[in-house]
Amino acid sequence: MCQFHQQKIVTTRLTRRPKTEAGRELRSLTLMLTKTDRESFEGALYLWHEKWADCLDERTTDAETGKSHYTHKPLRSAYLSLKRNLPHLFTYLDHMDIGMPNTTNAIDGHFSELKTKLRVHNGLSQKQKRKFITEFLKA
Repeated sequence: MCQFHQQKIVTTRLTRRPKTEAGRELRSLTLMLTKTDRESFEGALYLWHEKWADCLDERTTDAETGKSHYTHKPLRSAYLSLKRNLPHLFTYLDHMDIGMPNTTNAIDGHFSELKTKLRVHNGLSQKQKRKFITEFLKA
């Protein structure tokens, strides 16, 4: 998982100006993602979770239906996304010898061009699409 896109996922769920203190802390922690190492980030995320676990688990009951739901769904979603992707966020550090970047921004433009060309040729069969993609990536 690209660190840049993980930051965008969290920002989408929390907005740029989160209303809760927990949201503001999680967003600022996420913005430090590209400036820290695996152990520091994991430790900080663990401490954040310890501090805000009750907030994440808080539930609200709907008066009409009697069903309950999580009170802070976007905050919970942002945290769970970080937690789920944590093993992959620092993969680039494991492959320093090949110069793997921490973001996929350099390659995103190529995929955009590929998608545009595939849309123009939208009548291709699966086999033809695979061949088209293979040849595109070779070029």
